Amino acid sequence: MPSVTHDDAPLLADLMPWSVAPPRLGRAWPAAPDAASLKARWDALVKAEGPDREALFGATRARTPHSAVTQLPGQSSGTGRLARASGPCAEPVRVMVGPFDEQWLIPDHRLIDAARPELWRVADEHQAFTVEQTPAPGGPPLLIASVLPVVPPRPKTIASARPGRIRPLYRRPGGLEPNLAPGLLNLLAERLGHAPTPLDVLAWTVAVTGPGPDGPVVPLTSDPELWSRGTELGHRMLWLMRRDGERPKLPGGRRPYVRAPLPPFPLEPRYDRDEETLHLDEGRISPVPPAAWDFEVGGVRVLEQWFSARITRPEPGTLEAVRPTTWPQTWTSELLETVTVLTLLSELRPQQAELTMRSPLTTTALRKAGVLPPPDSTRHPASVLDHPEEGPEGQFALL
Repeated sequence: MPSVTHDDAPLLADLMPWSVAPPRLGRAWPAAPDAASLKARWDALVKAEGPDREALFGATRARTPHSAVTQLPGQSSGTGRLARASGPCAEPVRVMVGPFDEQWLIPDHRLIDAARPELWRVADEHQAFTVEQTPAPGGPPLLIASVLPVVPPRPKTIASARPGRIRPLYRRPGGLEPNLAPGLLNLLAERLGHAPTPLDVLAWTVAVTGPGPDGPVVPLTSDPELWSRGTELGHRMLWLMRRDGERPKLPGGRRPYVRAPLPPFPLEPRYDRDEETLHLDEGRISPVPPAAWDFEVGGVRVLEQWFSARITRPEPGTLEAVRPTTWPQTWTSELLETVTVLTLLSELRPQQAELTMRSPLTTTALRKAGVLPPPDSTRHPASVLDHPEEGPEGQFALL
């Protein structure tokens, strides 16, 4: 936790008023670390008929093959009942299924118990999703993602970090209407002597947010020099967390490499702290700094959860069992990048701790300025959009 905490710091819930519970898949098979498996799973589903299709699908109270649902905003999946679906699936899209773990998802509303369409409506290249995390010693209270975070079901035997509320940076597509308390940007511009952007506010937020008794708190400052240092640090953190654009690299000698070829499918990772080596059966990756291996979110090691999502053997005969038979090279590349990101983020923690609060903008000051409390309307999604959305059985929904 940075040292910029203050007893009267405003709540994140007031500064970014609109929040949504994370999408809940309800079944594991529509998401996977590789897109090819998803297409093969869908093909197996639509080839099955009657009770066999229902058994493969995995019916819940929210979804069965006979559920009538609308199309996901911005996606091209069908809206006819799944019991009679045929043809290929909608093109898989990238989503975040766990901390620092981007996978693929079939974006079909018929497959998802609680899709949260309001989030899909604002998911585009301009968006940044703030994801609250379970408070845990040493772990970040917030993660930022460029792709939509979702919650797949996981076996109870697998430890996993569960995301909290999701707060999009923008309430409308195209980077329009920041999800910030009205008047906050103007007040910051007045106090700092320059106009910060919504992304600047998010950068400051990810650098300084800490736990509070009523939820995450965001200490604010009117000191221009402190704000500049905090936002510069926060933009670095955003770049590492969002993982879009140029890929981060460690300098030569510290860069992780595959030192011994990985087996067709590793069974269990083993970490050697003294050698800074990650053993995957006879395969070896090094150097893997202890800070990367020990990096936790919500009290769970990120790399252990990442591996569990790929090496846990699903029940035979299920759609989840349709997966690569050998370890794909792309997974190795993603692993090396994840090690790099966790290492670089851990190295920023001392800089976070050095941020010492000066000239705080307290909750009391924000109330006197009329910024807080935010209007109730800002806690709800934007109500009118400029494109039609397909309803059940091909009908169009009016917004």
